[in-house]
Amino acid sequence: MHIHRYERAWIYFSVGLVVVFFLAVFTAAFAGGIRLPGPQGEVNPADLSSTDFANPGVRELSPGSYEAYIVAQIWQWTPNEIRIPAGSQLSLYLTSRDVQHGFKVENTDINLMVVPGQISHATRVFNRPGEYLIVCHEFCGAQHQTMAGKIIVEAAPTPAP
Repeated sequence: MHIHRYERAWIYFSVGLVVVFFLAVFTAAFAGGIRLPGPQGEVNPADLSSTDFANPGVRELSPGSYEAYIVAQIWQWTPNEIRIPAGSQLSLYLTSRDVQHGFKVENTDINLMVVPGQISHATRVFNRPGEYLIVCHEFCGAQHQTMAGKIIVEAAPTPAP
């Protein structure tokens, strides 16, 4: 079979490009430690009263270490405001009571799917004081655009002279 030299060159280029992309993904996954988020556990969305989600909110584990249990339901996050001091590590645990939601914290790498019956998890250190908007990026109904919250990172108080 005869293949024109230009066609052969494009075939080699295409195969080489696929190999380069595969090596980039392989390197990022194993050498860089990049992992896809997966469910941390399961929970019955109809009965959250016997779980950590019975009283959603922020808990201080130790100085500089916090965890927040957040419940999504049409069209709100509970709680919709989280306050932590700057430099703190925040572990987020989320689940949904009703439909699938998306959880995105603006200007961070936190981007999770919140699925009924599953517990989603992300951990991040918030060093920079300010407000970080939380949005739902998965269409969840007629008032989807109103589903927002925020993480408020407060600056450490300046000691009095």
